[in-house]
Amino acid sequence: MTTVQGAFSIGADHPCLPGHFPGNPLVPGVVILDRVVAVLEAHHGTLGRLRFPQVKFVQPLRPGEAARVTLEPLPGDSPRWRFRVERDATLLASGDVAADAMVAA
Repeated sequence: MTTVQGAFSIGADHPCLPGHFPGNPLVPGVVILDRVVAVLEAHHGTLGRLRFPQVKFVQPLRPGEAARVTLEPLPGDSPRWRFRVERDATLLASGDVAADAMVAA
């Protein structure tokens, strides 16, 4: 497996934003993690059950901002990656994602 990357942006009309937070909208962490999964599956196909054993959110992502996901494979018996989500050179989130097994497409 090799390092993979993908980009995303969450529009101001995304249904996750009302109430998160009024007057100062921030993209919820679960939406960012969903984009991490989307990049992973775009490169590796359908995966089995996923786990995020370690996640750290360090800076907010606002609607309309462009973010980049980088996933690097980790050694081991089961598929596992270290991810970073960045806006320009600013780290927004990082952690690990693991698949119980990869499913044949």
